[in-house]
Amino acid sequence: MVELAEILRRFKARFLERFGKGLPFAQRRSMGAIEACRTPRLGGQVYQCPDCQKERYSYHSCKNRHCPKCQGENARQWLEQQRSLLLPVPYFLLTATLPAQLRPLARKLPKTIYNLLFQSATAALLKLTRDRKYLGGALPGAIAILHTWKRDLLFHPHIHCLVTGGGLTRDGKKWRATNNTYLVNVKACSKIYRAKFRDAINKAGLADQVDPKVWRKKWVIHVIPVGNGLPALKYLAPYVFRTAITNSRIEKLDGDEVTFRFRDGKTKIWKRCTLKAEEFIRRFLQHVLPKGFIKVRYYGLLSPRNRHLLQKARALLGAKELSQSTASSNRVAAALKQKEMRACRCLQCGTILMLVKTLPPQKRAPP
Repeated sequence: MVELAEILRRFKARFLERFGKGLPFAQRRSMGAIEACRTPRLGGQVYQCPDCQKERYSYHSCKNRHCPKCQGENARQWLEQQRSLLLPVPYFLLTATLPAQLRPLARKLPKTIYNLLFQSATAALLKLTRDRKYLGGALPGAIAILHTWKRDLLFHPHIHCLVTGGGLTRDGKKWRATNNTYLVNVKACSKIYRAKFRDAINKAGLADQVDPKVWRKKWVIHVIPVGNGLPALKYLAPYVFRTAITNSRIEKLDGDEVTFRFRDGKTKIWKRCTLKAEEFIRRFLQHVLPKGFIKVRYYGLLSPRNRHLLQKARALLGAKELSQSTASSNRVAAALKQKEMRACRCLQCGTILMLVKTLPPQKRAPP
């Protein structure tokens, strides 16, 4: 199987020669981490079976959040943690897309534009929920997640926002429910989203870098009902830790061309895309987030400062206390521990391996 790390090792020099000028530090650092992941460069341990004397080398992971070899198990743990926050109410999935005219600016100033995307979309949602036609000022809960890619690795920044179908009233004494199939008017929400983004762009002094036509076109916000919220969480969980492409989707490396498969979002049919290796790397790296950027954020009842209000909502709705609902998270942690124990057994005879040597990381040049 062809891996992303192998493609980087073989074509990194050619990529840097073509696209390296002005390449952000976070992207350079991610390339270096993915190349070194689970190789002698990061060090590791040597285990030996006391019965059959077989040795196993275990090299360290890079733990970079964009590495396709890392972070897989974290998605399961995160999903269980979010399940514990779900309320017994209908949920809606709101998706807010960044218009194509603003994507070049997002590539240039990703941290700024991604922050504005979060702020503007969630502010539009919360503004409408204060309207008497919707929640009348009741406070809903929302989890927002940034997603920057399409399945063919093209740049397509948008956020998914899982929202409760209702909210806690201002006095904290009632839960005001919304219609099971209707949260807010999407046309009104889109207009507010556009206006708030425009105001934020002006405030940031970036108006001269934006085509004025973008403020006259329609902006896109979709809202769909998603039942009790769990299916949507299962859909979103991989995107929290998954990188833009997994190794399993890379089918072949033929000369200097990479072929990978992707599933068409509209037809659901699997397709293939073949790119020059340098272009493949460029498409992948444009989804590397700035260092320290938080891609999952909580609003309303789910905001960390409002967890006391979430407890009130849980009590009104007859849901379990948060402290009680952490049992599932503990079960996941125990399962992961058992998996680690199984991994420490000899593949040939099943005997528990013994640590015989520690391999220090190799010295390497800065990224």
